[in-house]
Amino acid sequence: MKNSKNMRLKLARVEKELSQDELARLVGVSRQTIGLIESGNYNPSLSLCVAICRCLSKTLNDLFWEEQADQ
Repeated sequence: MKNSKNMRLKLARVEKELSQDELARLVGVSRQTIGLIESGNYNPSLSLCVAICRCLSKTLNDLFWEEQADQ
C-alpha cells in the first residue's frame, strides 16, 4: 500500500473552516491523529472515517477511497 497524503480530507476540513484540533475534538481523537491521516502516515478505522465524513458533510468515496487506476 502506498503512503500518500490525503489532500481531499485537508481540503474538506479547510472548506468547513475547521482546524485539525477542532476536527479532532469533534470526532474524539487527538490533533496529531488528524495530522497523521492528512499526511498519509495513519490508516484510520472505518468508524473514524465515517465520523470524519459526517463532520465534513462528505462521503467515504469523497475523502478516503482511492480511484482505481487503469490496469
